[in-house]
Parts: sequence; C-alpha cells; structure tokens
Amino acid sequence: MTVHHMEQHRTERIGWLRAAVLGANDGILSTASLVLGVAAAHGSRRNTLVAGVAGLVAGAMSMAAGEYVSVHSQADTEQAALKLEREELGTDNEGEHRELASIYVSRGLEPLLAERVAQQLMDHDALGAHARDELGISEALIARPIQAALSSAASFAAGAVLPLIVATIASHALLVPLVAGTSLLFLALLGSLAAKAGGASVGAGAIRVTFWGALAMAVTAGVGALFGTNP
Repeated sequence: MTVHHMEQHRTERIGWLRAAVLGANDGILSTASLVLGVAAAHGSRRNTLVAGVAGLVAGAMSMAAGEYVSVHSQADTEQAALKLEREELGTDNEGEHRELASIYVSRGLEPLLAERVAQQLMDHDALGAHARDELGISEALIARPIQAALSSAASFAAGAVLPLIVATIASHALLVPLVAGTSLLFLALLGSLAAKAGGASVGAGAIRVTFWGALAMAVTAGVGALFGTNP
C-alpha cells in the first residue's frame, strides 16, 4: 500500500514566497518613490506619470534579468554537482554507499540500520538519494530560472501598478500625500501577508516593511525637493 504524505510545510513556500514578496515590495516602493521624487521636484502631472510607467517597465525587466541570472547560476552549480555525483556513482558505487551511510549515522541512525537504509535508497534511486541527502538538492527547492524570472517581473509589475493607479486618479495637489499614504498601506499589507504565510509575527512584518518604505520615500522626496526647480 502506498501512503501519500499530504502535510504541507511552510518551507515549501520559501522559494516562490521570497521572489513574490521581494518583487511586489520593490514594485511598490521604487515606483512610489520615483513618483514622489518627480512630484516633489515640481514635475508636471504628465512627467510624473511617465516617470512612474518608465520605472515600472524598467524595474520589471531588471527584476526578471537579475533573478534569471542569479537562479541560473544556482541551477548551473546544481547540475555540475549532479554530474559529478553521477560519475562517482558509476566509478565508485561502494564508496558512495559508505558515504551515504555515514551521513545517516551522523544524523542518529545505528550503523547497521544506516547501511540498510542507504542500500535501499540507492537501489530505488541512487542519484536522487545522494542529491537530497549529500548535496541538499531536492525537487521542491531546485532552481528554476525562467519561473523565477517571470514571477519576479510579474510581482514587481503588480506592486508598481498600485501607486500608479493612485497617482492617476489623485489630483495633482494631493498626489504626494495620497501616493505616500496608500503606498505605506500597501507595504504594510504586503508585509503582514508575507509574515502570515511564513509563520512569522504579522505585526513585526508590517512594521519592518513600513518603516523602511517610509524612509526610502522620504529620502527620495527630499532629494526631489532639494534639486527640483520651482514651478
């Protein structure tokens, strides 16, 4: 009888959660800061919106490219390690069996039991057993460059469009306070959702992301006001 393990763990969410939260957070913060900086520099409404849209496109492409390169490097490293492990299994199967058994002994198994476990796992899937227990490579956490790039770009764009919508519907006179206020609210909600999904403190997550978001927007707006020209 086959037993399927259905329990879900938060560690399975780490990869996509990190990319989604990072992308959306950057999208909200960078776009809102850019809009506030241009507005504080007395830019016209059109210039402010154009800057925001340009920031959305550039940021999404930058996130996609950066995430793709980073995760692809991880994937290359994993593939090289698996290739070496495959070669070692072909040339020294007994040595690899002893190595795997020693890993299980170090984790608390009796030597005899560790030998049996290692043998059974290698009979079933030798490369998979060594990838998981020796190299730390598992199917749930394996690097997926294209998926990471697309999710980062999408999450950035989803976050960036929020302050842009506010900037579009707000009057020019209220653009700065409305974009700043709603963006901080968006950041707080994002921090809370991320903390809840990861099993961390919701309040701490919201406060942390809101504080740094407020600081970034204040600095950007200050620079815009300092170097901007009077209307």
